[in-house]
Amino acid sequence: MNFPYSMQKLQDWFTQQWIIIWGKKINPKEHKWLWGPFGELDGIGENFITQLAEKENLTIKRNCNSVGLLDSIQSLNLSDIEKNKLSDKVIDFYEKTADYDLVFKAKWNPIFKFFGIIVNRLFSQRINQLNIPTKQFDESEILTSEIIKLIDNQSKKVKYTIWLRKIKSTGLIIYSGIYGTCKLPSGKICIKAIFPLPKGNATVILKPNVGQNNELILESSGKKFGDPGFYFLLNDSKNNHWSQYHSSFTDELIVSEKENSLNAKQELKLWNLRVVTFEYVINKKTKATD
Repeated sequence: MNFPYSMQKLQDWFTQQWIIIWGKKINPKEHKWLWGPFGELDGIGENFITQLAEKENLTIKRNCNSVGLLDSIQSLNLSDIEKNKLSDKVIDFYEKTADYDLVFKAKWNPIFKFFGIIVNRLFSQRINQLNIPTKQFDESEILTSEIIKLIDNQSKKVKYTIWLRKIKSTGLIIYSGIYGTCKLPSGKICIKAIFPLPKGNATVILKPNVGQNNELILESSGKKFGDPGFYFLLNDSKNNHWSQYHSSFTDELIVSEKENSLNAKQELKLWNLRVVTFEYVINKKTKATD
């Protein structure tokens, strides 16, 4: 029987044991499309960035301007028809994410709102990661948005791109994630977002498509391991690696241009029931500073 690390919070231990029991043991070398950095036991949040840089001999470059989650929209390998249809403003956002501000609202399904509160209190506030707000939908929040690059000290090339988003009024981190692309076993190129957790991570793989109104549609849904969707990864007490795929949990993000501004709508579902909907207003920053 395999077990998680014993010297950690009880709730973390139980969730990790759940991954071991219901997940599958994997070899990192055989699943490079899925692999990414793990968090440590002594804190996630911004501590993870420093820990990762020290562990892999990287230089941290913060407050980057005119850089994006993607170096180029070409990395998504969209068809020529899709690339020609996609809004120029949407492309600019993904290639120059650091130059944009975000305001968002959240609307919870009442069935799941209590679950969101419990997760925040047991996990999110403690590790300062995934602090999903549970306020009413008519209360908007301003997010601080920062792109951080981790540079390999030998090659001088960017190894990781981190998108750090905080609630401006509280300083709590909603997302501290590593963003890039991956090639699934099927050959499909997707966006991959890695959110570090204690001794593991939550990885979301999103399949890109271009809609009829020139919007970018990112969907994390599939039927089996190797498809787009939600994955939990874990390193246990014997240094074995595990992954659990959740086909019941899906995410759809639509980024579109409306009346010369950008809007995004994100809907999370569990068993095809809406859990929470986020609506974003995305605007160019009035002034970018180094």
